[in-house]
Amino acid sequence: MTQIQGSKDCGNSPKNQFVQDVSVAIECGEAMADAFSEDVIWEQPETQRMLGRNNVLEHLKSRPKPTSITVLHAISHGKVGAANGEVTLANGHTRRFCHVFEFTNTKANCISVVRCYS
Repeated sequence: MTQIQGSKDCGNSPKNQFVQDVSVAIECGEAMADAFSEDVIWEQPETQRMLGRNNVLEHLKSRPKPTSITVLHAISHGKVGAANGEVTLANGHTRRFCHVFEFTNTKANCISVVRCYS
C-alpha cells in the first residue's frame, strides 16, 4: 500500500482536496473516472497528447505503484488547479511531479485538460 503524505493546503478547501486526490490517483495509476470529462485532453512530456477519458484511464493502469507520495502543494483558483510533490518507487527511485488541471467549470469537480510534468 502506498503511503500518502498530503498537503497542508487542503484544510477547508474541497477544491484543493479534489486536486490532491486526483494527483495521488494519477501517481498511483488508479482510475477516478468521474474526475475526467469524456473528452479530456492529457499532455505529458514523454508521450503524445491523449484524447478521451477511456484512453486516459487505460494509460493510468500502466503506471508503476509508488511506495510513497508526498504532496507538497495542492491549489486551485477558478477553473484551474495544480499539485506538486515527490514520488518514491519500489526500487527506491524518487522523482518529482507536477499536475496542472483545467476544469470544466468553477466548481472544479471535473477535469477537461491535464498537463503532467515529471
